[in-house]
Amino acid sequence: MAVEVVMPKLGMAMKEGTVSIWNKEVGDSVGKGEPIASVNSEKIEIDVESPSEGTVLKITVPEGEGVPPGTVICYIGTPGENIDATIVEEISEPVKENKAIPIPQSESSVTTKTFPGRVKISPVAKKMAEAAKLDIEKISGTGPGGRITKEDVQEAIKNSRELDTPPRPEPVNIVVQAQPIIESKQIPVSGIRKVIAERMYNSLRNSAQLTMNMKVDVTDLITLQKQTAETVQSRYQNKLTVTDFIARAVVLALQEHGQMNSAYLDGKIHLHKSVHLGMAVALEKGLVVPVIRDADKCSLIELSGNIKDCAARARQGQISNEEMLGSTFTISNLGAYGIDHFTPILNSPETGILGVGAVNDIPVYKGEKIERRSILPLSLTFDHRVLDGAPAAGFLQTVKKYLEEPITMLI
Repeated sequence: MAVEVVMPKLGMAMKEGTVSIWNKEVGDSVGKGEPIASVNSEKIEIDVESPSEGTVLKITVPEGEGVPPGTVICYIGTPGENIDATIVEEISEPVKENKAIPIPQSESSVTTKTFPGRVKISPVAKKMAEAAKLDIEKISGTGPGGRITKEDVQEAIKNSRELDTPPRPEPVNIVVQAQPIIESKQIPVSGIRKVIAERMYNSLRNSAQLTMNMKVDVTDLITLQKQTAETVQSRYQNKLTVTDFIARAVVLALQEHGQMNSAYLDGKIHLHKSVHLGMAVALEKGLVVPVIRDADKCSLIELSGNIKDCAARARQGQISNEEMLGSTFTISNLGAYGIDHFTPILNSPETGILGVGAVNDIPVYKGEKIERRSILPLSLTFDHRVLDGAPAAGFLQTVKKYLEEPITMLI
């Protein structure tokens, strides 16, 4: 019997998964454990492996289509195997328990009317039919075993519109200026990209965002980093980065400026008791924000280890949805791309997000002398509904103080 491959559930909060790409086509041979497709939820993308050796008999969910977890996305079996028999057997299981209706054996006898009161229809097709207010009892299914597919519903919608369309008026000659034809390729917006698009738009629409910039002299910090590198490596098997020090400075500053560690919800400002630090990680298909929980209880070394672990697992697609929820403040670092100042968008409902640019060595006056100093650009975006410019600037100054006096982060 053909083996079902279903959409996996990538987290407790997952409601829909999307097939990003099929690595195999109908008729291709697959080995057990071989990746046959990539699927994604709102924040995670993983490879789906074949549960058995065989041949891809049918693909039921095309690329770019979202379906609920547990939905069959393809069948694997032996060439020439009858998939309809597998589908009939799945439907028959509850019927066997009731022992009320015999199961049809031939393909020709399988229709949507075989089981009274129950119509075979895919989840996506059912949603479309409900949205269009169509009676699924009146839709003819062309899928396996008479199953109503997405295409069947689209055809029914088209037919209903044609019936409802009033007679066309007499044509009127209108001169329309020809427009240049621009060739383009349409890319479906789904998975991570769709979530980012919605959240960034809603963030800007539902908050009063303002960005301020500041430059920080991190010359002494980089010197301290180099001086402690050997000790940190031998004792903790770790390497402290500038990002680690920035994260530590932000956590300490948030403890002094509680309003920045808050959220504006339902007309009230909610001050968080703990710091749950979001660290933005860029992936090939989008941006994810793993959360370092209770970052205010971590030492610099512990914070560094947590940041590296979360970033590594995010890039490998091994981080769960639950690990990317509940941040109270976010850091987004574009320094590796040579960016100076930029305007990060709030990760709603947070009050603040810190953008980190690239460290550059520039000549700076120190008294009467010119010295070579390492300068770090910072960009703070905050919600003006929660706090004003002066307290936001005070927070940024505190971050600057810790970074320019790095020894204070170790005491």
